[in-house]
Amino acid sequence: MTSKISQTNTHSSFWPLLFPFLSWIGSLNAKTVRADLLAGITGAIIVLPQGVAYALIAGLPPEYGLYAAITPAIIAALFGSSWHLISGPTVAMSIVIFSTISPLAETGSEHFIKLTLTLTFLAGIIQFALGLARMGTLVNFVSHSVVVGFTAGAAIIIAVSQLKNVFGVTIPAGESFLHTLVVLAKELPQTNFYVLSIALSTFLVSFLFKRYLPRWPGMLFAMIGGSLLALFFGAEEHHVKLVGSLPASLPPLSLPEFSMNSLRTLAPGALALALLGLVEAVSIARAVATRSRQLIDGNQEFIGQGLSNLIGAFFSSYAASGSFTRTGVNYEAGAKTPLAAVFAAISLALVLLLIAPLTAYVPIPSMAGILLLVAYNLIDFHHIKKILQASQSETGVLLITFLATLFLELEFAIYVGVILSLMIYLNRTSKPRLVSLAPDPDDANHRLINIEKKPLAECPQCKIMRVDGSLFFGAVNYTAKKFQEIKEPHLLIIGSAINFIDVAGAETLVHEAERRLELQGGLYFTGLKASVNKILQRGGYIHHLNSDWLFETKSEAIQGVFNRLDKNRCRTCTARIFHECQSIKPIS
Repeated sequence: MTSKISQTNTHSSFWPLLFPFLSWIGSLNAKTVRADLLAGITGAIIVLPQGVAYALIAGLPPEYGLYAAITPAIIAALFGSSWHLISGPTVAMSIVIFSTISPLAETGSEHFIKLTLTLTFLAGIIQFALGLARMGTLVNFVSHSVVVGFTAGAAIIIAVSQLKNVFGVTIPAGESFLHTLVVLAKELPQTNFYVLSIALSTFLVSFLFKRYLPRWPGMLFAMIGGSLLALFFGAEEHHVKLVGSLPASLPPLSLPEFSMNSLRTLAPGALALALLGLVEAVSIARAVATRSRQLIDGNQEFIGQGLSNLIGAFFSSYAASGSFTRTGVNYEAGAKTPLAAVFAAISLALVLLLIAPLTAYVPIPSMAGILLLVAYNLIDFHHIKKILQASQSETGVLLITFLATLFLELEFAIYVGVILSLMIYLNRTSKPRLVSLAPDPDDANHRLINIEKKPLAECPQCKIMRVDGSLFFGAVNYTAKKFQEIKEPHLLIIGSAINFIDVAGAETLVHEAERRLELQGGLYFTGLKASVNKILQRGGYIHHLNSDWLFETKSEAIQGVFNRLDKNRCRTCTARIFHECQSIKPIS
């Protein structure tokens, strides 16, 4: 009987693990389905102008931005863990794709599309593999400053790249950030004011909607307004370029290019794209989860994002990730389950079939105006200000990532930011805080307190210190140096804040214990955690540290250390900070 129950439980936990949507599909009812349907339709309206705009950023035909919001959105919803995350094309992913593929193929060409799908496939494989390897915590090592700096840099690149469409001048594609500005300055006298007025009016309408009617599809109305203005001016007569009609079809089947040369060339960009996509998706999922009180499984999100890109590459979808705008709208619109993302994708597919030909009247300057607003909104002025005020090291990471984004290849800018974040993290963890403690005479129990908070007398023979941090190979040199600076022969370490110790850390403690014995003193411990004790026991270090000098409580430790002090020095001591000191008669 027991084995049958166990087997049933195993099966019931196995299938939701393999198919995560089974964990929520049973909770659907008429009310939740209705709420998800309304949220999905709202999301489809929002993504229509965004998808077209993001595809242009990526250097792809506009319909590919909509394709990327259909298949990946469904797969990510079914195999992710978030109730509200909406996946699809994003600005950051689009610009990394453009910077990676544009040196290899002509923008918008068949070869460009083929390489983009291959890049998407590779990124999906990396994300899926990281999910299977339970590496969901990786995103924690990409600091917020890196994301803010990268996004701000990407925003400026987007804005600069669209200035030719705002002013109606000719600037060669694929030029650097600075070169584009130089050419633009030379071309400004050739500005097409019909183009400029359409771009600025679209920008202004989008801005006003976002400011005063944020829940309305402002971008869509702005595009319609820009199209009417272009029609009024006479677009062709005044050299106003149009987007052109989109094919009224569902995402066609596609096949990435699997040649070894392509895979080798695209691998570095795929890694950067994969990491950026995961950081975006998990960060957005966690942000909305704090409002919906949901627990996010980072590993499952990795798998969901990986599958969405891996499968999407065979359905003409370029690399997708979590969208902050559409996820926020989805939550505010009342979505209850991931079914809302599925409804959004299906609604978009229907819209694509019905109104795709109307995009023939959308002017390129209107898209440029929308992209200027998108770029402006990407710059997180609030957090930039907070970072500049709060931390010099984080400010350095922010500025270096920002400048690297402007002047290096985007994938390398991400690597630079991640490496800087890791360097700061390792620098902090390699210097555990050593806190000097002393008994508080004003406290009835003579509790040990930090002498930096309250200046107190210390025993001239024994230093009491709490180690706040782990003793591992990266921290041993710093810790050993600090220990050697302590002049008192006896050292009592409060180990309650030592979370981890490795072989290098254990050997450092052994060497310090031996050194203090030579100084006629000793190294003592109290409050060590079970995990730390286990390492010391297994490695045999406990014998070198002298098990008699390991104490359970602070009072036992102080008593034990006091018994080993030089009593002749105690008689001349005026500090007398321990209760036990009262038993020593001073020399009169």
